[in-house]
Amino acid sequence: MQRQRAAVVLGIGNVLWADEGFGVRAIEALHSGWEFPSAVEMVEGGTLGMNLAEYVETTDRLLILDAIDFGLAPGALKVVRDGEVPAWGATKLSPHQTGFNDILALAALRGCAPAHLTLIGVQPEELNDLGGSLRPAVRARLPEVVELAVQELAAWGFPGRRRAAGETVESLNSAALALGIYERDRPSAEDACRIGDPRVLARATDSGEH
Repeated sequence: MQRQRAAVVLGIGNVLWADEGFGVRAIEALHSGWEFPSAVEMVEGGTLGMNLAEYVETTDRLLILDAIDFGLAPGALKVVRDGEVPAWGATKLSPHQTGFNDILALAALRGCAPAHLTLIGVQPEELNDLGGSLRPAVRARLPEVVELAVQELAAWGFPGRRRAAGETVESLNSAALALGIYERDRPSAEDACRIGDPRVLARATDSGEH
């Protein structure tokens, strides 16, 4: 079949739930630090689930950046390729992961799976922190993940160019969600409940729900 995209880099996650936003932060860092040939499409996939099927089914090479529970120490990195990638989804980590597993399975059934598939994942430390950000052990791995992604793309035939200091780069996402601005402007844990809406939690407590 005719592929519309030679290569796609896909960052998945929810930046509002601490380390679950790692994939989004990783592609943010990759895009801000490196420029690649126009054949490489950078996609901040967030939690779009099945809406990402278009990108999966129309590319020959798919590079996924995500937070994955490998059962390792927080911040540990793991690279999984091709036939090993579906095994990553055997255990549900988060709602966005379930949706993405469905996309991979559907693409395979339709004969549209990418010829080359690589997942670069980090072991999260904290996911249950609404409004939180990356934990230090996880955030510290961003530069290494960026380098791994650059190497993977180069191996696929798409060498990158490191951007110059101060170079203007169009954001992949809303500027308000950029890591620095998000961490600067988000309410503190003292000002905003980090485990859910306090009004809902209060009603659940009053009614005896658990």
